[in-house]
Amino acid sequence: QVQLGESGGGFVQAGGSLRLSCAVSTNFFSLKAMGWYRQAPGKQREWVAGISGSGSTNYADSVKGRFTISRDNAQRTVYLQMNSLKPEDTAVYYCNLDQAGTSYRWNWGQGTQVTVSS
Repeated sequence: QVQLGESGGGFVQAGGSLRLSCAVSTNFFSLKAMGWYRQAPGKQREWVAGISGSGSTNYADSVKGRFTISRDNAQRTVYLQMNSLKPEDTAVYYCNLDQAGTSYRWNWGQGTQVTVSS
């Protein structure tokens, strides 16, 4: 089973920045479209951003222009650069597959907590 290891979360003030990383334990990483998701307290998990194996990206409207997703296929790692953070970005952030046409996901990792104070 593929292992997902998210890191880089923390506590920041509004307007601050964080860079999240997610290490993925599969030799087929470069073939997989990956995404970042988040779950705030009392809310359902939501998709935040996605990146194809070749690097095409897309974003939820709520983070467009503030977050940037990227990947390093050699390191089998996907990143999320988060700028201009807002209190409503507070959530546990996860990475996982983001494959078109399927809702299949690997087992979720532990996630990384991001807390933004006002």
